[in-house]
Amino acid sequence: MGIKRMGQQTIRLENPPSIAAGACVVGKKEGQGPLRDWFDYISEDSYFGEQSWEKAESTMLSRCFALACDKAKLPPSDVQYIFSGDLLNQCTGSAFALRDSNIPFFGLYGACSTMAESLSLAAMTIDGGFADIAGAMTCSHFCSAERQFRLPLEYGGQRTPTAQWTVTGAGALILRSEGPGPYVTHVTTGRIVDAGVTDAANMGAAMAPAAYETLKAHFEDTARKPSDYDAIVTGDLGRIGHEILCDLFRNDGVDLGPACTDCGLLIYAQRAQDVHAGGSGCGCAASVLAGHILRQLTEGIWPRVLFAATGALMSPTSSLQGESIPGICHAVALDMNRKG
Repeated sequence: MGIKRMGQQTIRLENPPSIAAGACVVGKKEGQGPLRDWFDYISEDSYFGEQSWEKAESTMLSRCFALACDKAKLPPSDVQYIFSGDLLNQCTGSAFALRDSNIPFFGLYGACSTMAESLSLAAMTIDGGFADIAGAMTCSHFCSAERQFRLPLEYGGQRTPTAQWTVTGAGALILRSEGPGPYVTHVTTGRIVDAGVTDAANMGAAMAPAAYETLKAHFEDTARKPSDYDAIVTGDLGRIGHEILCDLFRNDGVDLGPACTDCGLLIYAQRAQDVHAGGSGCGCAASVLAGHILRQLTEGIWPRVLFAATGALMSPTSSLQGESIPGICHAVALDMNRKG
């Protein structure tokens, strides 16, 4: 079993699972952005027919999972494990979305890194022979996140230039032990990195050092270079965090190049949609991965992608107590070639 490990943080999957299907559901604002053609369902109603934003978030995720199963041409009952989480306290968005599914469930919290975390664990479970089919998913909702982490929307508070806009969106992937790809070939699990940032309105600065450490570990462990990937997509650093990440690598004499981008930069037209530093939230990386990135892979535009979702491991309580904001980043290599 030890042969799967490469260095300190990376594993190479011996039997890389195939992504059988992906689905993404988003809100109206996201549907007005540049990636509108890649989303499976765009809701004009931020409540998704429910009576609260929290219920809307669960309904959105439930609908996304059903769409992913339909696209994979299998009944939900065939899924042997689901790995999911969200930004709400105790991951209730995921738990309530899946409470009637009767599928074994692992609830996760990785903040905005949850899509990479769930994908990593689902792939490792299949590679380890513990399942043939597994689901990886997550979601976020602008209104529920604002209520929990910041101020009531009715307050109308000013957003700082470094602030990011929480995506109303959900993404779900169905993984199978066999299939035509794309395949999950490598997983680099991140370590907690605390740069001492205390500004909850500057998530990019808080998470960028974690992205730097994980990507650096991935390149060292695999002996790969940034140029070995057709795209390196982080999420969700936004404009500020992306610039910091590129600067950190530049200081090492490494140019990430134009192939490096961020889900928070891709999902919105920043100036036209007035989202300041870009998008954020679990649903940002999830919906971009399950829609845009997956399509780029399957159409051969990006045959090899390094997906590295980032998260701020904070809570309203820790912020009110003046704690700094620890960051985390998990990286997953996706390849149309099963041998990676």
